[in-house]
Amino acid sequence: MKFYKPKFWDKRDHISFISVLLLPFSLIGIIKNYYENNKIKKNFYDFKTICVGNIYIGGTGKTPLVINLASYFKKRFKTYIIKKNYISHLDEMRLLESKHKVIFEKTRELSISKAENEKAEMLIFDDGLQEKKINYDLKIVCFNSLKLDGNGLIIPAGPLREKLDSIKNYDVVLINGDSNKESKNFINKIKKINPNIKIFTGKYIPKNYSKLKKKKFIIFSGIGNPHTFSDTLKNLKIKFNGYEKFPDHYDYKETDLKKLRHLAKIKNCELLTTEKDYFRLKKSFRKKINFLKIELSVDKKKQFYKYLNERL
Repeated sequence: MKFYKPKFWDKRDHISFISVLLLPFSLIGIIKNYYENNKIKKNFYDFKTICVGNIYIGGTGKTPLVINLASYFKKRFKTYIIKKNYISHLDEMRLLESKHKVIFEKTRELSISKAENEKAEMLIFDDGLQEKKINYDLKIVCFNSLKLDGNGLIIPAGPLREKLDSIKNYDVVLINGDSNKESKNFINKIKKINPNIKIFTGKYIPKNYSKLKKKKFIIFSGIGNPHTFSDTLKNLKIKFNGYEKFPDHYDYKETDLKKLRHLAKIKNCELLTTEKDYFRLKKSFRKKINFLKIELSVDKKKQFYKYLNERL
């Protein structure tokens, strides 16, 4: 399904008229979240579990953090990443599988059963904070430093899966991106809701940009916050002469690639995309497509992992 996030979701200075009209529909989500948080029985498991999720829908850096965690913990435990089988998320599955052991079933319960058969010691869930049946040992919620909680409203009036007050049920907040005045105010807001929550920050570190600086590109992506890709390239002084944006988790067709290649040829450029988009492409489409490889670097990494280890 093609879906672009509406701009009114991120208007923090005022609530749009459209949001007001949609508020009655958001009540359904609020009631559902209340029931799931207070009435559903939780299941406990023998292995260690960490869930990395979000409240703001899309583009918060969950997957890079999951990769970071798996790289760290697999040195000590037999570690698996759990990713629910959404067909539209094949890009994330392929990216994860290129680096780690991944279980990708239709439900998280089926994935957990498979992990038990594999004698797993550590499970890291890519998404799943809204899966209230599982009693995770650690719950980490991610935000983007520019988007934060958007207009603060629940879908469809805003971009939130659940109210920001749900922060009181989580252990760690990780804010990805450069610090700014709004992100500092947001941290104070979170601390008022949950004084005990641990708050960390992180940044995306490009890994293969030196060879890209010698070329000129048409760039394209289908990610939650497309501006983060173009902003990163600008900061790295990588030249591009056009940006084709697609919906988050977009399933690229051969016709899309033909159009992109034609545009690149006209402008005498090469094509460049994100690592996640690259893995979303069929192998037959990847020829002569460049991608920017990034990793998430957690600030105060020692303190971050010290806290996680203490909680596990």
